[in-house]
Amino acid sequence: MEKVLEVKNLTKVYSIGSVFSKVKITAVDNVSFYINKAEIFTLAGESGCGKTTTAKMILGFEEPTSGDIIIEDKSIQKNKSQDFRKKVQAVFQNPFESFNPLLTIDDIFFETVYNYKMAENKSQAEEIINDKLKAVGLSFDEINGRYPTELSGGQLQRASIARSLLTNPSILIADEPVSMVDASLRMSIVNLFSKLKKEIGLSVLYITHDLATAYYVSERIAIMFRGNIVEMGPVDKVLIYPKHPYTQLLIESIPEADPDKKWKRKISIADTEYTEYLKTGCKFAGRCPNVMEICKKEEPKEVMVDNVIVKCHLYNGRRA
Repeated sequence: MEKVLEVKNLTKVYSIGSVFSKVKITAVDNVSFYINKAEIFTLAGESGCGKTTTAKMILGFEEPTSGDIIIEDKSIQKNKSQDFRKKVQAVFQNPFESFNPLLTIDDIFFETVYNYKMAENKSQAEEIINDKLKAVGLSFDEINGRYPTELSGGQLQRASIARSLLTNPSILIADEPVSMVDASLRMSIVNLFSKLKKEIGLSVLYITHDLATAYYVSERIAIMFRGNIVEMGPVDKVLIYPKHPYTQLLIESIPEADPDKKWKRKISIADTEYTEYLKTGCKFAGRCPNVMEICKKEEPKEVMVDNVIVKCHLYNGRRA
């Protein structure tokens, strides 16, 4: 299949502090994955695991410390032209922060069309804008002359997606696109991504901590923990038959409407602080119920288990 996006050994290290007391924090650690044409690929994990930092590097907002990002066989480190920006667009968490509140929504749309020289006159521009609005279930009349605050959160998020489609991108980076939307509207946004994938062949990098919507909309999923991808594969295999202890913990943490099903484990943050920040070994060793001595000494390697990539000592045949 044709790869639209490929991330190779992507790493981002931040230096914090003064010249004499700098502390280095690895936000993204040697991450690799790819997304095919007309595929929805999910990057999931808890807050602070490196999902958004990965997205920022793909979008060009952050410079990678090392690694490569390839869009349609071209490295973006060597290609940050306007043509690249047309191919990669984004939808962010809060739609009200995505639009200038002092401009009407139609003015923002027209500005995008004219900046990319996509139309010669206003009539052509309006036709392009209306076409993209129709794709997300809106019309030009619904945004014409209206400010962002005059639309509901769901309408504005749809408008945000429509704006990102104006340049006919190859891939859409959707960073927590439903977390600020009412629960009743979340599935409509998620269904919209599926519709765009089928109708226009759009590829989507869907970034979320919501495993329910990830399972519903994705073909493949990667689970991140402290900058590493610890499990990656077909979404049904990863979420229905999780192999990595962290993935199992995430799924166990999803609340169920059943008073008899209660959290059975007691986790003390104080007990995990030291082991989770060890420079050697597995980053999940401090929380892992299956921790072995080797987990504290050696970083696990990636192994393929039932068509799923797992980064865990449990699956490499070595036990301390």
